[in-house]
Amino acid sequence: MPKRIMQGVVVSDAAEKTISVRVDRRVMHPIYKKFVTRSKKFLAHDENNEFKAGDVVRIEESRPLSKRKRWIVLGRAGEADASQG
Repeated sequence: MPKRIMQGVVVSDAAEKTISVRVDRRVMHPIYKKFVTRSKKFLAHDENNEFKAGDVVRIEESRPLSKRKRWIVLGRAGEADASQG
């Protein structure tokens, strides 16, 4: 199975080698048929403590690293796309 990759905004970098990333998604309301923004926070491993609050990053699913940390940071969202194309 391929690993999931998500894009989100860093909301906290207070912990050592860990960042908290908020991932937003838009879903249609079942009754009102309007798009509603839903968000969820994930803890991701940041080995070099290089990402700060406000950065837009891409995270990838990985093995469990701690009780709640199951994601690793791939890099900033714009950098990975620019290098491939």
